[in-house]
Amino acid sequence: METFPKIISVDDHTVEPPHVWRDRLPSKYHDIGPRIVRAPVKEMTFVGGKFAPTMGAAGDDGPIADWWVYEDLRRPLTRLDTAVGYSRDDVKLEGITYEQMRPGSFSVPERLADMDVNHVQSALCFPTFPRFCGQTFTEAKDRELGLLGVRAYNDWMVEEWCGPQAQGRLIPLTLIPLWDAELAAAEVRRNAARGVRAVCFSEIPPHLGLPSIHTDYWDPFLRACDETGTVVAMHIGSSSKMPSTSADAPPAVGSTITFANCCFSMVDWLMSGTFDRFPSLKVMYAEGQIGWIPYILERADVVWEENRGWGGVADKVLRPPSELFTEHVFGCFFDDAFGLRNLDAIGVGNVLYETDYPHSDSTWPKSKEVGASQMGHLAPDVVEQIVRGNAISLLGLTGEGLWGPSAGGARGRG
Repeated sequence: METFPKIISVDDHTVEPPHVWRDRLPSKYHDIGPRIVRAPVKEMTFVGGKFAPTMGAAGDDGPIADWWVYEDLRRPLTRLDTAVGYSRDDVKLEGITYEQMRPGSFSVPERLADMDVNHVQSALCFPTFPRFCGQTFTEAKDRELGLLGVRAYNDWMVEEWCGPQAQGRLIPLTLIPLWDAELAAAEVRRNAARGVRAVCFSEIPPHLGLPSIHTDYWDPFLRACDETGTVVAMHIGSSSKMPSTSADAPPAVGSTITFANCCFSMVDWLMSGTFDRFPSLKVMYAEGQIGWIPYILERADVVWEENRGWGGVADKVLRPPSELFTEHVFGCFFDDAFGLRNLDAIGVGNVLYETDYPHSDSTWPKSKEVGASQMGHLAPDVVEQIVRGNAISLLGLTGEGLWGPSAGGARGRG
C-alpha cells in the first residue's frame, strides 16, 4: 500500500494524572476522594478474569507502586495499564509508578508525540482509574461524592485532556452516574452542550447490579443520547467481568475470548427493541474486534424470523437484526485480518479502527504497518473510510478529523 490514511483511533486510553480529582473536588473531600498514595504491593493476582491486588503498609517488603485510594478502594497502576515501549517479555502483572510509565500515558504533549510516531492523527480515550464506564464511582458508598467524581473527570477530560494544547487531536469521551438514569441523561446533555459526542456505558449492566437494556430503566439516558447525537461507547470489560471459563483459567484464556462480552451485548441490544424506540441512537464496541460479527448477524436473523413467536421479540423488534446493526452498531478493531476479509458480511460503514495505546495489546508504534498489511486487498476509498471516514462521521469531527466544540456540536439535534 503506497499510502495509508492518517489514523483516527476510536479506542486509546488515558492514565489520569494524580491531580484530576484533587484539583476539582471540594476541599472537604480531599482526604476521601480519589488520590495517589505510593506504597508496596503485598500481593497481586489475575486469575479467572478477576484482578485482585493487595496494598502493603509503609515499611512493608514488596515492590513500590503508585496506588489510587478512594474510600475503601486500593487500585495500583500496573504495567498492563501502560505497556507501550516495553518488550512483550517485560510486560508482566506488576505495580508501577508514574516515573516507570511512558509519559504519553498521562501527559498531552508526549501523547501527541507518540501519536505522531504511530501515524495517528486523532484519538478517543477511555479512562483507567474510573474503569471503562465509571464503575469505580458507581460502586462507591457516597453517591454525592461519586457524582462529583464523575463530573470532575468529565471536566478534566473536556477542558484539559482535550483542551487547547491537544490541538483538536484528542476526542472527549465522558462518563455518567450509572446509578441514576435521569442524572445520567443530565450529564449527557451537559457535555453535549460543549461538543462531546461519545459517552461510556457498560456492555452488560446486570453484571454491575444494574437493570438490563431490556428494561425501560435506561430510557432517559438513551433519549438524551438519541437527541444529542451522543454515541454509546462500550469497551470490553465495562461490565467488570472479563470472559473466562473457570476460576483457575490463566489470563491467556480470557485474553483470547475478550470479544465474547461484545457478542453477548450486541445480541442484547439487537433483541431489545431499543433501536426502534430511539431511531438515531448509535453504539460502538471498543476493542471487541469484528471477525465474529457475520455469524451472529446471520443467527440473529434466523432466530428473529423463525422463533419470534415464542422468543419474546415479535412485538418490539420490528425489523431483522442485521438491518438494525447496519443503522446503529459499529465494531472496532486493531488486529483482525479475518474480519477484514469478510467486510462484505459486516458492512464497510460499520467498522472503525483503533490502536489501544498504551495497553499491552496495542499495535503502537506499528499501527500503520499492521493496518496496511491487513488492508492491502481493499480499495483505497474503503481503507480511507475504515481508518478515518467512519469515525469522522460518527463522532462529528471536522473534515480534517479534528475535534472542537463547534465541530462536535454540529451533530447535535437539541
